[in-house]
Amino acid sequence: MTLRERVNTALKQAMKDREAERLATLRLINAAIKDQDIAARAKDGDTEVGDADVLAILGKMTKQRQESVRAYEEGGRIDLAERESAEIAVISEFLPRQLSDEEVSAAIEEAIEQTGASSIRDMGKIMGELKGKYTGQMDFGAVGPRIKNRLCQ
Repeated sequence: MTLRERVNTALKQAMKDREAERLATLRLINAAIKDQDIAARAKDGDTEVGDADVLAILGKMTKQRQESVRAYEEGGRIDLAERESAEIAVISEFLPRQLSDEEVSAAIEEAIEQTGASSIRDMGKIMGELKGKYTGQMDFGAVGPRIKNRLCQ
């Protein structure tokens, strides 16, 4: 079952169960996927985006909500922060399991070895390798500095 199908199945179930907040988040996910479909159709003529694109959409949505949670908490709007956190929980159901720190380190080492990277100039190759294999499984914003530290040793 593709991610798109999983989202649609969960959306239908949320309608049946009358879970308004979950339903709203699932509709947001569906809308983001459809927006990406339209953009892909205009660009390539493709009709649907694949699972990798859906994972990227979900990752972006999660990151946006995490930033909103921080902003709301700093502004003293705990109620809005909680709502964003609830949305993160729904979105996370469709993301693959996040890698542990040890697994991320091992993945970085493997990518460095496979690309033959030796300097900071090769960082793009390493990131490309990691994004190809681990989309949705690690925070690439946090991985970048770790790669830099490793290459500058």
